[in-house]
Amino acid sequence: MEVIWFAVFTVLLAGYFALEGFDLGVGLLLPVLGRTRGNRDRMVAAMAPYVLANEVWLVAVAGTMFGVYPLLEGEVLFGLYPLVVAMLLCWALRDAGLWFRRRLDGSAWRGFWDAAIAFGSLGLSVGWGMALYAAATGFEASPVHPLGLMLGMVVTLLFAFHGWTFLGWRTPGVFGVTRPGRVLLVSGLVAALPALGVLGGAMPYLLEHSAPAATLNVLSVMVLPVAPIMLGAQIWVWRTFRPGKDAFRLPSFF
Repeated sequence: MEVIWFAVFTVLLAGYFALEGFDLGVGLLLPVLGRTRGNRDRMVAAMAPYVLANEVWLVAVAGTMFGVYPLLEGEVLFGLYPLVVAMLLCWALRDAGLWFRRRLDGSAWRGFWDAAIAFGSLGLSVGWGMALYAAATGFEASPVHPLGLMLGMVVTLLFAFHGWTFLGWRTPGVFGVTRPGRVLLVSGLVAALPALGVLGGAMPYLLEHSAPAATLNVLSVMVLPVAPIMLGAQIWVWRTFRPGKDAFRLPSFF
């Protein structure tokens, strides 16, 4: 049972990096590719149908960690408390930018919230790299370390590349690149590599510090009915908003 839940946790965390990675990547690229208001609107509209569905993966990751690895939860919150708070603020800032950017039509208003999207995406991307570095050291080293910052920059660059690939798939040719779905899949796997590497190194610790078997059995009963719904919703979103459903004409709620 411990191995099964480790596999579930790995899939969820890697899935979050692969899916939310392109959302954050598009946000990172807003100041680079979104030189005009129209281009910024197209970039945000391209990722709009996926944002909320992708964030569900983070909720699932947190819920799994709290239930399956209760000791790890304490170490993460104690060892990374300032970083976790900063990342939550960046998450709120990024989402506020998405929701508020079109509530008024002034250029200053939109520019402020577009900058909030880019800054929040940058903070989250760098923060994930720093958190992975701290996890790789067993939470014994501060995430504010040159290697932690370096890993943060690596994750940021991977997310930016993944976001650029997503735009090439979702809006072919609009931002100077066209990418098929298999390339997007590869870039998603590459974006998830840092998380997979840390989880691979931490596998013996996680297996040893899993919750008792009785707890895992209860979690299995609770999660099994929900998992097909979550998976089905993801498939529906990707089939409904696949290329051909032109992102220019989609009424974006962002």
